Amino acid sequence: MSQRMSNVPLIGKPVERVDGRLKVTGGARYAAEFKHTGMTYGALVMSTIANGRIKGIDSKDAERAPGVLAVITHLNAPRLRFPERRVGMDPRLVDDHVAPLVGQSLPVLQGPTIYFNSQPVAVVVAETLEQAEYATTLVKVTYGEEKPITSVEAEMARAFPPQEGLGKDPQTGRQPDRAADVVRGDPQALSKAEVVVDETYTIPIEHHNPMELLSTIAEWKGGKLTVHDKTQWVPNVQGYLAIVFGLPEEDVHVISPFVGGAFGSSLRPWSHPVVAAMAARVVKRPVKLVVTRKQMFSSHGHRPYTVQRVALGAGKDGRLTAIVHEGYAQTSLYEENTENLVNVGRMLYASPNCITKYRLVRGNVQTPLYMRAPGECSGVFALDSAMDELAYKLKIDPLELRIRNHADSDPYSGLPWSSKSLLECYKQGAEKFGWARRTIEPRSMRDGHYLIGWGMSTGTYPTWRAPSSARARIFSDGTAVVQSSASDMGPGTWTTMKIIGAEALAMDLSQVRSELGDSTLPKAAVHGGSMTTASVGSAVYEAGLAARAKLLALVNTDSRSPLRGTSAEQVDFANGRIFLKTDPSRGETYSDILRRNRLESIEATVDSKPGAESEKFSMHAFAAHFVEVRVDSELGVLRVSRTVSACGGGRIINEQTARSQISGAVVGGLGMALTEETVMDHRMGRIVNSSLAEYHVPVNADIPKIEAFFVQERDDKVNPLGAKGIGEVGYVGVASAVANAVFHATGKRVRKLPITLDKLL
Repeated sequence: MSQRMSNVPLIGKPVERVDGRLKVTGGARYAAEFKHTGMTYGALVMSTIANGRIKGIDSKDAERAPGVLAVITHLNAPRLRFPERRVGMDPRLVDDHVAPLVGQSLPVLQGPTIYFNSQPVAVVVAETLEQAEYATTLVKVTYGEEKPITSVEAEMARAFPPQEGLGKDPQTGRQPDRAADVVRGDPQALSKAEVVVDETYTIPIEHHNPMELLSTIAEWKGGKLTVHDKTQWVPNVQGYLAIVFGLPEEDVHVISPFVGGAFGSSLRPWSHPVVAAMAARVVKRPVKLVVTRKQMFSSHGHRPYTVQRVALGAGKDGRLTAIVHEGYAQTSLYEENTENLVNVGRMLYASPNCITKYRLVRGNVQTPLYMRAPGECSGVFALDSAMDELAYKLKIDPLELRIRNHADSDPYSGLPWSSKSLLECYKQGAEKFGWARRTIEPRSMRDGHYLIGWGMSTGTYPTWRAPSSARARIFSDGTAVVQSSASDMGPGTWTTMKIIGAEALAMDLSQVRSELGDSTLPKAAVHGGSMTTASVGSAVYEAGLAARAKLLALVNTDSRSPLRGTSAEQVDFANGRIFLKTDPSRGETYSDILRRNRLESIEATVDSKPGAESEKFSMHAFAAHFVEVRVDSELGVLRVSRTVSACGGGRIINEQTARSQISGAVVGGLGMALTEETVMDHRMGRIVNSSLAEYHVPVNADIPKIEAFFVQERDDKVNPLGAKGIGEVGYVGVASAVANAVFHATGKRVRKLPITLDKLL
C-alpha cells in the first residue's frame, strides 16, 4: 500500500513528553511502588571479603528477631539453574538471556564461593523493611579468605584474548565485531612514520548511579510468577527468570512501565530479581527487595577499568600512516564481559595501516557491564586525545587534522557509509563555537587570572537495529493505541512510540496513546545501544501501516463504502480518514468503517526485523564536540564554561527529547572527564567510595551552557524510519574534548581520568 502521508508530518517536530505530567505529579509508578496484599520485605547480607569461601553462617539470632519470616543462604536456598554459555556450544543449547557471551551468570546463594567484595551471601525476609534491615546485622558469616586480585596493571601480564573474539564466523568468514586482534596493511608502518605519538591512557571503574535503585517485587500465584522490576529489557527478565526457575516463559509476567534512569545498569537481570522471586517462593508471600545505594556499587556491573595504548604515525602533512590501538579491560572471574573498546581505532579515521589488540584481565570484581556509550566513549577518549597530541606535535589545528583524516568510507569493513555528515558537524559546530578565534599555543588564551582552553573531539556510535514486535489497534471511537514491551528509562520512548504510531496511522497525535513495559505486550528489543527507536519504532511504524491496510481491505469489499473497489494506489490516509487522492471528499473515517462493520477495533501485530543493510553499508551516527574550560592559574580549579555539540543522527523523531538526550549525554561525558571514579582498596578488594557523598556525579553547579543541535541528515538505508540512535553519540568524545581543552589551557596533558585538581597542580 502507499506509504505517502498527506497530513502534516509529526515526526521531527518538538513534542512534550506524554509521561511528563505523571512524573512530576508522582503519578508514574516505578517498580518498588506497586502495592500487593501481604507484602513482605527483603534485605541483603553482603560479603565482607573479595576472594575466598564461606566457612559458616550463623543465622539463629536473625531468625529469632521480631518480624523475621526467613533467612535464606546457600545452605537452605532452593536449587536453581543459572544460564551458562561456552565457546563452541551447540547454538540450540545456548540461552538467549545471558548478557556476556562467555561464562555463567553469578549463581547467587547457590554455593560458598566468594567472587567479589559485597557479593550477596544471604537475604532476610521480614514483615517490615526496618525489621529485615536490623536482622541482617545479626547474621554472622565466617570466611576462609584469600588475597583478592583487583589491580589491572598488576595482572596485565596474565591478560588473555576474549574467547568471543577468537577466530572467524564459519558461515560468513567475517571477523567478530570484538575481534581480539586485527591487522590491516603493513604491521611495521608505525616504525616508518615521519612523526609518531605513542601514549597510554587509563579510565577507572565508573558506576551508573541512576536515581532509581535496583528493585523487584515478586509474587507467586499457582506456580506462576509476577514481578515488578526495574529493567531496560522486559522480555529478557521474563526469559531469564523462566530459565532460572524452570518455568514456561508465559508463566512469568514482568511489569516495568517506568524506569528512573539506568544508563545501562539494568540491561540484564542481576541477582535481585532472582533473590526476590526465591524469597517469595520460600515465604509464600509477595517480597519487595530494593538494593541500597551502597549495595548498588556491587549489585550490578560498571564501566570496566581500561588501560589503552594508542600510537599514531603520520606524515608531516598530517595524514595518518599508521594506527595502533591496544586495549586491556577488566572482567570478572566467572564471565567475560567485552565491549567495542578498540573498534573506533579501526574505523574513525582514514589510515592505510591499522593494528588493534583487545585483551581481558580477570579480577575479583562484579562482572562489568555496558555503561552509556560502552567501549566507544572509552576508546575515543584515548584515540582522540592521541589525535590532539599529534596535532600539537605537527603544529596543525586539531580540527584541521581531523578533516585531513576524514574517512570517506569505512576503513575497517571497506563498506560505504549509509550516510555520514561528520564534515558538516565539524563545520557547523566550529561556526557556532567560534573555533576560528582559537589561538593554537597552550596557555595563550586568558581572561584575567583564568587560563582559557578550547578543545574538540569526534563522536561516533554504531547504528543498531534488532528484531522487535509491536501492535497497532484502532478503535471505533476514533482513538488508537500502539503497544510494545519496550522500556523507557527517560529518553522518551512513551512519546516517540506515540508520534510514530500517529504518523503511521495517519491520525491526530491526541487520538493515539502508547503502552509499553509489560511482558504480555509484543516483544521488544533491549532498551540500550541507541537502538530503541530504530527497532521498536520501526515495528510500531510497520504495525500502523498494517492496521491501515486492514481498514482498506474492509472497505474494498464493502458495498456500503464509497471506496469500494479502490486500490492502495488510489487512496490516501489523513486525520483518521481514508479518501480518494483525486477527490478527497469521497472517503470516510476509521470510526465509520468500524461501526458499520460492527467492530470495536481492528488491529495488526508486526514482527519487524533488520534486513541485509548491515552487510551492504557501514552505519554510524557521528558528532563533533567543542568545549571551553576555564582554569584558575593560581589554584588550578577547573570549570567547563560552555559546550557545543553538532550531531548527525539521521531522521530525528522528536526534536525536543532528542536535544535533551544529547544534553544529558554531555553531562555524563563531563562526569567521566572531571569527577567520576570508583576507588578500589586493592588490599581488600573493597570499593571505598560507595556513596553519592564520595562518588562524585556532576550536579547542577558543575554544568555549563550546553548547546546541542542536529545536522540535517537523510538516511533511507538504516531502517524504515531513517533514524539513527542518538543516546550514545552525544557522550562519545566529550571526555577527550575536555582533556584536549585542559591541555590547551594549561599545557598539561592528563591521560588518566578523571581530571582532578591534583593532576593540574
